[in-house]
Amino acid sequence: MVRWTNWPSRFAVLALVLGLLAGGGLQAVAQEATPEAGQPAGIDEVAPAPASVGSDIPVTYFGPPPSEVQKELVGPVELLRAGEIDMEAGTFTLPLYRGAMEDGTPVWYILTDTTDESNAEALGLNHSAKLAYAGVEGGTRTGTLNPDLSMTFEQGTVDFAPERTIEPGTGENPFPPTTAEPGSVGDDAYTPLVTITNAGGHVYNAPILAFGNGAEELGFCEGPVDHALVHDRVTRFCPDDMTVTMRMVAGFSFARPVFYVSFDASDPLAATLEEATLAPAMNNLRVGFDDGAFSAVERLFVTANGPTGSDNPQRQGLNSALLGEGTGPLNVFGGVPTIALDYSPMWDLNLGFWTEEAIDAGYRSRVIDEFQILGLAEQGHITGPEGAAYGSTGIIVNCPIIARLL
Repeated sequence: MVRWTNWPSRFAVLALVLGLLAGGGLQAVAQEATPEAGQPAGIDEVAPAPASVGSDIPVTYFGPPPSEVQKELVGPVELLRAGEIDMEAGTFTLPLYRGAMEDGTPVWYILTDTTDESNAEALGLNHSAKLAYAGVEGGTRTGTLNPDLSMTFEQGTVDFAPERTIEPGTGENPFPPTTAEPGSVGDDAYTPLVTITNAGGHVYNAPILAFGNGAEELGFCEGPVDHALVHDRVTRFCPDDMTVTMRMVAGFSFARPVFYVSFDASDPLAATLEEATLAPAMNNLRVGFDDGAFSAVERLFVTANGPTGSDNPQRQGLNSALLGEGTGPLNVFGGVPTIALDYSPMWDLNLGFWTEEAIDAGYRSRVIDEFQILGLAEQGHITGPEGAAYGSTGIIVNCPIIARLL
């Protein structure tokens, strides 16, 4: 069972949620957070609210305790149960797996989602039926299980040597950045999705976190991690106990706070902003019809020019993140496990801009729900880039959902 490390009580979750709704997120979009000593990255933005609200009314009054049975009703709900959340540090620890390419080159990876519902339940992974259609579209690489249960991959390599570089634009609208170079780059065949050819043809989300090095070169169990050898979101990489720890990200889904981790993106700019690996083969996935038959994706809603100000409780968006306010843009997701059956970790990025008319009229604010955003777009208050119709950018990001707080 997943443990919420350093979590004092169930009711504290409600206080944390109020703090999240009031003040920010956990995603390091522009750059790694540089907290003061003893203060974990991003936790100031999700700190618990005061012990009471109004006249001696405890925070616990404002919501029911978590449900142990009907998880679709109230939270907190640990969705990716294979790992361990440390809410104080803002990290998530998962089992680490070692496989190899056909020539024996080491491949270090994790598992987060699968089309195999029974195995998802057994391993504590997220179930995503929609991933079955990723292989049809050429969005998966192939792997074979060996008698010792290790995996041999037939294609897809990643270079972790590049240094992530990002230079925000100038003025009050620093998005898009003037320079954006991802810190890890896959070859043309790399996608995090793997079809296991000799185990029922199921698809697994298996992001590569290190490539080409043995355990003796990757022993980052204590002390600093060398991001020239491992994924940029890794805070601890330990072959000794076969675990890896990653920095989490905060966002919303249907007005509920959620946590996730960004692993891969199909576009260099998105990969840089997300501190993720550039995965070119993800471009083979079809976008623009997430609720249609045979779609492998679900929608992600990103605001470019939301409210700014480090002390602004409405803060949101890429401009704010690139200005160094908080630790991320607080993106909005479509369906996540237990809320919608069409969950996929492959997110079709929809990028929205508040219009000048909407800003002048005072409409601009934090948005936290898919239908709220689509309604604003329908009314003309939010558009796509340069006034285009709101919709898919064609970019896909791999962000498995870890937990939801309500």
